[in-house]
Amino acid sequence: MRAARLPLTFVAAIAATLPLAPVSAVAQRPPTPVFVDGEAQPVFATDDVVRESLWVEAEVDSDRDGADDQVHVEIARPRATQDGLRVPVVYQASPYYAGGNDITNHDVDVELYVPGKPRPQITWRYEDYFISRGFAVVYAESLGSGLSTGCPTTGGRNETLGAKAVVDWLNGRARARDAAGRPVMADWTTGRTAMMGVSYNGTLANAVASTGVEGLETIVPIAAISNWYDYYRENGAVVAPGGYQGEDADVLAEYVYTRADRDVCRPVIDELAAEQDRLTGDYSDFWDDRNYLDDVDRVRASVLAVHGLSDWNVTVSQAAKWYAELKRHGVERRLWLHQSGHTDPYHLRRQEWLSTLNRWFSHYLYGVDNGVTSEPKLTIQREDGSWTQEPDWPAATVGQVALRPGPGGNGRGDLGVGRPGRPVFERLTDDATKTVEELVDAPSSPNRLSYATTRARRPVRLSGTPVVDLRIAFDRPAANVTAVLVDRAPDGTSHVITRGWTDPQNRSDIGRTKPIRPGSSYRVSFELQPQDYVLPAGHALEFVLLSSDHDFTLRPKPGTGLAVDLAHTSVTVGVVGGAARLRAAL
Repeated sequence: MRAARLPLTFVAAIAATLPLAPVSAVAQRPPTPVFVDGEAQPVFATDDVVRESLWVEAEVDSDRDGADDQVHVEIARPRATQDGLRVPVVYQASPYYAGGNDITNHDVDVELYVPGKPRPQITWRYEDYFISRGFAVVYAESLGSGLSTGCPTTGGRNETLGAKAVVDWLNGRARARDAAGRPVMADWTTGRTAMMGVSYNGTLANAVASTGVEGLETIVPIAAISNWYDYYRENGAVVAPGGYQGEDADVLAEYVYTRADRDVCRPVIDELAAEQDRLTGDYSDFWDDRNYLDDVDRVRASVLAVHGLSDWNVTVSQAAKWYAELKRHGVERRLWLHQSGHTDPYHLRRQEWLSTLNRWFSHYLYGVDNGVTSEPKLTIQREDGSWTQEPDWPAATVGQVALRPGPGGNGRGDLGVGRPGRPVFERLTDDATKTVEELVDAPSSPNRLSYATTRARRPVRLSGTPVVDLRIAFDRPAANVTAVLVDRAPDGTSHVITRGWTDPQNRSDIGRTKPIRPGSSYRVSFELQPQDYVLPAGHALEFVLLSSDHDFTLRPKPGTGLAVDLAHTSVTVGVVGGAARLRAAL
C-alpha cells in the first residue's frame, strides 16, 4: 500500500492561527514547507545543508565476492531536518557520477594526480531548487561505478536492485553504514520518494518503478530507455544508438565501470559481451531481463515522462511504448514531447518545466491538492516552437491510412491512398557506404526506392507509429531492410521524419532467426519510430526503402539485391482526421 498522504492544508493556513511568540523564539524556529497556488516555495537556505555519504546494502552480489553489493549514496537535505523536520526525497541514481572510461585510449586531458585530494561532491542543477523548497536530494552511484561495489551490466537486474535498495533504505527496509562502518538511519525523511533523471539516469527510474517498490511515489524519466533490446537491436537487426555506431551493451558497461577495482568485474563483462549476441540480433533471455515493459503491471508510481521527437540516441519508441503500457494498466501519467533531441526540458522551457515539476512533486510527495491529476496528459512542442496541451497521445482523432507506392522508385514513383495495383517488382542494390540523407536526396539511385505523394494543399498531422508491410525477395541469404518517411519541401530540400529497421530473418519472431532462401519472396512487416509531425502545406510525403543504414545498422559489403513487389507493399500512417483528411489534403 502507499504511505498515507499528509494533510492537504499546510503551513500558510496553520501559521495564521498560531499565537504570537517572542521575536527571539520566532528567529530560532526552523522553517517548514510553504505552498502557494499548489507549488512549494523557496524557504530553506541552500548554503546551509546537511550532507552525508554512506553505503546502502543491496540484496545482490553481482561482483561474486561473497558479500552483498554496496551502493554509494550522497545526501543533501535542509538543515531543519536536524531539528525534527521530515521531508520527502528527490532521488537520482546514475552510473555517470564518476565520469566514464575512454574505452579506446586513456584520456590525457585531465589534471595531474594529487595524493589525498578529496573527491568532488556529487551535485545537480536541480539541487538548490528542490532543497530550498523542502525536499531532500539523494544521489546513488550505480553498481560498478564510482564508490559503489558490484558490477555494471547495462540495465541488468542487479542494477535495478542496487538503485531500488536506496528507496528501501529511505523507508526503513534496508541497512546502510557510513565510512567508519557505523549504521545510518534515514530518520529525517517521510520515505516518500521521487526518482528523476536523463538518459541512463532516467532509465534507472523506469527500472526501479517496474519493481513496484513501496515508497517510490513518482518518477520523471527524461529521454529514458524502457526496453534495452530496442536500444541496441530493432526487429532482429543489430543497430546502434544514433551517433554511436558500434556501441553495444558491453561497450557501455566498460564505459561506466569506474569502481577502483578494475579486475573483479572482468568475468561479468566478458559474459555480457557473449550473451548480447551481435550475430543474430535475436531477442533472448538476456534482453528480456532488460525489458521493463514486461513489468508495467507492477508499477505503483505515477509517471511524468519526457522525450524529444528528434532524439535518435534513445529513440521515441522507448517513451511511446512505455507510455502506452502505463495507459493500458491505468497508471497515473503525463507526457512531455519536444522538438529537440537527447536533452532535458530544463534547457528548453525552464520556468514552465520547473513549475510543472514543482506541482507534480508537491502533489505526489507532499499530498498538496493542486489539480495536477486533472490537467491534460500531453504537453507537446510544435515545429514552430510553440507549445500546446492535448488530452492524450497519440491524438484522439487519429485514423490509420495505408499509402501504396507506384512504379518508378529508382527515380521517384507515386505514393497515394488507393487499392493495390498490378504486380510490379522494383529492385535496389545495397550500398552501406551511402547515408540515408544521400540516398533520399539523390534524383535517382540504384541503391534505394523512393515514392512521393503530391504536394499537400493543407497541413497534415501524423501522430503515432507508422507500419511498413512489404513483399520482398533477396538474392543473398542475409540483408538489412530500412524504411524512411521524408518531408520534401517545395525547394527540394528534405527532412527525415522517421525511420525503422528490420532483419528479414526475424520476419516471424524477433527471438528466432529463420533462414532466407535467395529468390523467394517473403512478407516482412515492421514498425518505424513513433512520431508526431505536421507536414506543411506545399510539402510532399515520401516513402523510401533501402537496405543498410550507414548510421545505424551493420554495414555489409555492397552488392546485396532486393526486389520489392509494389502490389503487396504499403506504409500505414496515423493521420489526425484519418483518410478523409489526407485525401482532402492531397
